[in-house]
Amino acid sequence: MDWGILVALLAAAVQSGTPILFATLGEMLSEKGGVLNLGVEGMMSVAALAAFLTAYFTGSPWLGFAAGGLAGACLALLHGVICVGFLGNQVVSGLALTILGLGLTHFFGTPYIGLAAPGFSKFAVPGLADLPVLGGILFRQDALVYVSYVLPVAFWFFLQRTRPGLAVRAVGEMPAAVAAAGLHPLRLRLFAAVAGGFLVGLGGAYLSLAYTHLWTNGLSAGRGWIAVALVIFAFWRPGRAVAGAYLFGGVMAFQLRLQATGTNLPSSLLLMLPYALTVLVLALSAWRGRGADAPAALGVNIEPEG
Repeated sequence: MDWGILVALLAAAVQSGTPILFATLGEMLSEKGGVLNLGVEGMMSVAALAAFLTAYFTGSPWLGFAAGGLAGACLALLHGVICVGFLGNQVVSGLALTILGLGLTHFFGTPYIGLAAPGFSKFAVPGLADLPVLGGILFRQDALVYVSYVLPVAFWFFLQRTRPGLAVRAVGEMPAAVAAAGLHPLRLRLFAAVAGGFLVGLGGAYLSLAYTHLWTNGLSAGRGWIAVALVIFAFWRPGRAVAGAYLFGGVMAFQLRLQATGTNLPSSLLLMLPYALTVLVLALSAWRGRGADAPAALGVNIEPEG
């Protein structure tokens, strides 16, 4: 394979993996707090539309990016109120959130199909873009990709080195101990769910503002489900999430390039590749017992504080 083609493919893997990385870190934060959210797919879809419409009508992609995050946070808040406040089943609520999000997106997004909105374009980082190999892969991207480079480090620092982060981790492991320490488990869980939803929303915003720059229904295309699976694959660790997101992004970029070359392989088979990898990852994770790394109280509702 030509070296330039390989660099271009790896650069595309980074770009394709960026929305998955945002969503994976968001779901990971929610799960660290003990709240399982299977509504990531619907949240990303709604966030993509909210970001697109905000950028379309205001002309500001940064406002659109923020609006996408807020849309994800609002849907996560709904999920949190149902599960944390009313002790609803987290699996059922998450699945309902996905159905709701996809339905809302198709209903409100259909009039805007094919329209373009201001978005984020690629630019070279002076000095770094000229580095051999890595320059072309990592430093000729858009601004949101550069944001994603910092995010996993900030995520790790928050969970490992700050009091609120340690409290979130504790409530995902042993809520009773958190309550005994004088903290508020329900508030911490709700915070983790909403903050995680904001990150998921940023992933959705990336799809319409940087990945396509235009609107079409179905932009999330299963990435939310991939993010949920990737949390397990990553051992609930942000560093592994980066590698996993770029791996899945590379598979997506590869199948798109295979289609562009006019390969004789059926298009349905190529489209299946990322999801076949998702199933394989889940199977390997179960085989190696990676579920044991999940927060101990994940998905377990706790009674309201007296």
